[in-house]
Amino acid sequence: MSKHLRLESTIQRTLTEIFMRDVKDKSIGFITITEVRLTKDLSHLNVYYTILGQDTKKDAAKKAIERSKAFVRTTLAHRVKMRKSPNIHFKYDESLVYGNRIEQGLKKVLPKE
Repeated sequence: MSKHLRLESTIQRTLTEIFMRDVKDKSIGFITITEVRLTKDLSHLNVYYTILGQDTKKDAAKKAIERSKAFVRTTLAHRVKMRKSPNIHFKYDESLVYGNRIEQGLKKVLPKE
């Protein structure tokens, strides 16, 4: 495993801890960090996440995540030793919703066993 992949894995675990333990905004709810992608120059970090709940909860959670971005970035910088703290870009991971939609479509088309 390359050094870059290990760093991404460490960042993902650390972000999960930060949202579970340190971020006090209850409107975020249950968040799952599905993937992180760090640019080669370590200046930008794309964080993909999912939220358990209805669309109204997702909108409120998105706003809360954006509000907590500075705190998350600072806390991440203290816990993961990096030369510079990357700019964080949070993006909702649509792959789970897309996969569920495909599964529902297949259930309608394919015969039951």
